[in-house]
Amino acid sequence: MVNVDVARDSAAVMLAGDAASRSLGIALEHVGPGTAEVSMTVRPDMTNGWDLCHGGLIAALADTAFAVACNSYGEVTVAAGFDITFLEPARSGDRLRAQAVERARRGRSGLYDVTVVRIADQGDEVVIAEFRGRSRSLGRPIAEQRP
Repeated sequence: MVNVDVARDSAAVMLAGDAASRSLGIALEHVGPGTAEVSMTVRPDMTNGWDLCHGGLIAALADTAFAVACNSYGEVTVAAGFDITFLEPARSGDRLRAQAVERARRGRSGLYDVTVVRIADQGDEVVIAEFRGRSRSLGRPIAEQRP
């Protein structure tokens, strides 16, 4: 039985070495078995030529939530692929949150959905992207990855 402590420990080990997520200011908000929630604020240096948040950075936020969720069972797990659909833009100053939920896990493979929302000042949420990730476990315990 996997518990919340395993999920938290796994996230801590993985994120400690995740320079990319750290450089984007991505923060872990929640983790549990097969679930995760992360957030970031869009900075001016994250915008594209149209003054919108670069889609690759929205995908990176979703990918981080996906990674935390699929690694929450204590095994090193990597992305086998993902698809993302953008529904609304994000702009500099916007607060974004990505929530990942496990849909299926069989053997070494998993399927996860991530919803990315823009959080308004009054707390309203607007869905800006939907992400589906496919994972593959490498069969190694995360605990062995500790520095």
